[in-house]
Amino acid sequence: MYHDPALASAAKADPRPASAVSTATGLVGLAGLLVWIGIARWFGMDGPYAALVNVAAAGLPMVLWSLLVEKVHRNPSTGIDWANPKPWRETLDISITKLAGLWLTWGGIAATYAIGRFYWEGGFRFSMWCFMWAAPVMFVASIPYTLWLDRRMTEPKDGCYHLGAWLMGLQEPRNTDAIHNHLRSWGVKAFFTAFMLAIVPPGFGDFVRGDTSQVLSNPVTLANWLITFMFVVDVAFATAGYLLALRPLDSHIRTANPFAAGWMAALICYPPFVLMGDGGPLDYHPGTRGEASWSLWFADQPVLLAVIGTVLVALTAIYAWATVTFGIRFSNLTHRGILTNGPYAFSRHPAYLSKNLFWMISTVPFLTTGSWVDAVRATALMGIVAGVYYWRAKTEERHLGTDPAYQGYSAWMERNGLVPRFFQWLKGKPEA
Repeated sequence: MYHDPALASAAKADPRPASAVSTATGLVGLAGLLVWIGIARWFGMDGPYAALVNVAAAGLPMVLWSLLVEKVHRNPSTGIDWANPKPWRETLDISITKLAGLWLTWGGIAATYAIGRFYWEGGFRFSMWCFMWAAPVMFVASIPYTLWLDRRMTEPKDGCYHLGAWLMGLQEPRNTDAIHNHLRSWGVKAFFTAFMLAIVPPGFGDFVRGDTSQVLSNPVTLANWLITFMFVVDVAFATAGYLLALRPLDSHIRTANPFAAGWMAALICYPPFVLMGDGGPLDYHPGTRGEASWSLWFADQPVLLAVIGTVLVALTAIYAWATVTFGIRFSNLTHRGILTNGPYAFSRHPAYLSKNLFWMISTVPFLTTGSWVDAVRATALMGIVAGVYYWRAKTEERHLGTDPAYQGYSAWMERNGLVPRFFQWLKGKPEA
């Protein structure tokens, strides 16, 4: 392989900032997922329970690797002092107050689920079934967990504590910013965990049921099957990330996005608020032949079909790779540590970039079944959707930019990132 001394020297002079999650963490999770998918396909286990095991098969190896090999529980960022636990009598009142705040939060989430009719339709019924079984276990387990953890936390009076203090009417200084961050953090987990659990079974079942004899006979079918697999990986890792937001794993939420624009930009991309769905104001599909448009428009061009299918699989692989890179820390609208490895060594937002390129290539919005007006409309709506994701990216940068670690990463990316340098070249700007 050709070795460029100049590039190697530049890399040493300007090293990439360290990542909060190692590459190995994602790889061991991916290995566990692949083993389980192989077992599921062999025995024909394609149901929702097997899909949940798939999430565990990805998450458990990452937890074990993080604790036993990387010892993340000893990171200073956990806020835990394992060597000097406090007497339990010293933290008992704090723990009771925190439990009051935690149970109030969970009660609010349960009420939201109960009132929201949307959560009892379609795939969300499976999410509600999971939560109903998990709720008693979480309620009981929260007591010893909180008592045990508070003895070891350097500062146990967090947002959950201050919420509990407000509920109990305790007369002491109250940190409203911490309360708001606590509520935002649980809002993120409540909203997105329900969504992720709802979409875990369908994709898993579709992939496991795939007939390889038919899949391998057609490039379009093969591409779609592989794309389904990439989404199975993405969904499993994302779901594990929301479920494993725990301080002893150093995967807890540091801050949830405090900006209303960030929440708006994110929520309009997901049900029930999604604007890009069927019949939504940003639905670009009418006239484009739907999700299968690329295979229909180029049905008589087998070579082109194979090329486009390969590109779409590659783009979906980048999207899944971005999620795998998070390990057990994936989450929208939160700061859980800064990533600098994987596809984040080339772009600040590889998932958004690959997702939008996938939609543009697969939908072919400028080719429609109607008039040129339809083509203009579909292309314009696709452009607006891309603008929404650009907006999301900027709101995330605004949130994460409060962390010096992200500031350093962002500056390094401007100097060295493949995608930023490509856009600098397009604009005719000199490279940083």
